[in-house]
Amino acid sequence: MESLAADLRQMQRTPLHDSHVAALRKAGKIQSFKKGDILANAGDRMDKFYYVLDGEIEVVDPYTWERYLPHGLGPTQFMGEIAFLNGGNYSLPMRAAKDTETLVVERRRMLELMSQIPEMSDIILTVFAARRRRQIEDNDSSLKIIGADQDRNIRRIAAFAARNKIPYQSMDLGSPDAEDTAETCSISHGPAVIFGQNTVVDDPTPRKIAQLLGLDLDMSESEVFDVIIVGGGPAGVAAAVYAGAEGLSALVVEDIAIGGQAGTSSRIENYMGFPTGISGSDLVWRGEIQAMKFGTRFAMPRRVCNLEKRDDGLFCATLDDGHEVCAKAIVVSTGVQYRRLPFDRLEEFEGAGVYYAATDHEARYCKGSEIVVIGGGNSAGQAAMYLSRTAKHVHVLVRGKTLAASMSDYLLSRLEADPKITIHYQTELLSLAGEDELGCVTICDKASGQDWQLNAKACFIMVGAAPNTEWLSGLVDLDDKGFVKTGADVDEASPFATSHTGIFAVGDVRAGSVKRVASAVGEGSVVISRVWDHVSS
Repeated sequence: MESLAADLRQMQRTPLHDSHVAALRKAGKIQSFKKGDILANAGDRMDKFYYVLDGEIEVVDPYTWERYLPHGLGPTQFMGEIAFLNGGNYSLPMRAAKDTETLVVERRRMLELMSQIPEMSDIILTVFAARRRRQIEDNDSSLKIIGADQDRNIRRIAAFAARNKIPYQSMDLGSPDAEDTAETCSISHGPAVIFGQNTVVDDPTPRKIAQLLGLDLDMSESEVFDVIIVGGGPAGVAAAVYAGAEGLSALVVEDIAIGGQAGTSSRIENYMGFPTGISGSDLVWRGEIQAMKFGTRFAMPRRVCNLEKRDDGLFCATLDDGHEVCAKAIVVSTGVQYRRLPFDRLEEFEGAGVYYAATDHEARYCKGSEIVVIGGGNSAGQAAMYLSRTAKHVHVLVRGKTLAASMSDYLLSRLEADPKITIHYQTELLSLAGEDELGCVTICDKASGQDWQLNAKACFIMVGAAPNTEWLSGLVDLDDKGFVKTGADVDEASPFATSHTGIFAVGDVRAGSVKRVASAVGEGSVVISRVWDHVSS
């Protein structure tokens, strides 16, 4: 299966061409460092591009200040990873291992050069993305998360980091690594989130983690975008790529994780160009990198709570922290979310046995146990296949008598052939039980009229599609289910135009759309031509 990037340990190194270095010299300046000088600390903004002319730069362990990796960066190599594109922060310190001479280019000027010289951009982006993949796979980061195995709030932080491709170190409560870290940072031996050498995050939230890593919104109060894209799923990210490529200033606002509902799919095999499959999060992450390369900015985790049209024609979106951002056009790509079923104690078990995504993060809590997947669509089928690798057995609960109309044939065939998966037709979940975490579920077999219990450690709810449209504040027409009406339904020629000029809708949130990743990507890319027409007029 395809991954998010190339494997740094196997890829052939391609140095920058002499012409690329000449462009760097013209745009930047020479800066020298003595042995032991810190070029960047964990949490410092990645606002400069460093190209090594002579000497060596090494990654440093922020707790011991010893060399962290066996190999440093020598002549013709460069510092940084993919966070450079959006001005994120360093997650590990960088130090001169010996007297070192570098070429330094300011980030904004470097992004201009990368846009002007695509061959140089290809080399740099390939290395940056591969470094991020290695960081994730090797847990190389100053961000330490202790106690996700027992604390639901800490588990939520780990889920946020995992879904957004943020490297972190996870430690089980009471493990030797956790105990050593607690001693080093002089904190109690309990659940904690730590960044850098001694920054202990009080009452950790995804927003606080985003701020530490430089992922939060950084813009002037008076800045006006050409377009705000609300929602970072396949449709929204595709729109972000094409908006940036067409020279529009664009902002993507996403409240949970780039990837949306598609990001929870562990394996997508019917998307063109990936014959061996790719996870939804990896697919959309690649798109995010493309969009950032073209200058599109991302604000995450942020949620649009209200939208207004000003007298001067601008749309102003109020975010969940009260911040206001304005643009000439709006693309609605908020997609849908799985419905919260009306079970007693549901909220109590959410994040502690009840999940709405089936990624690596959730799978680790299902090892060797019986689990339940509720739903009959492709997302539920993909989740069942993926979770069967680690779970003792997967029980798929389906309300209907067949899956033929709701699930792709190739996926249904695999479910039926897997001995670790059982599809229970005409069944429903009745109740959840457990102490601090889910431990048992009661299931109703409607065909026999019998109820039965299952000692299940996890329940994945992947049923129902509720559109995220409340924030539109009545500006556009919705159908009776809350989906946005577009095109002929509102007497518009464009299939993505809404009842309000300047507001467009794409992807799953649009009434009548085909609920597939490929169609969402297509809609997101095509709508930008209409946005361009509106902005230009």
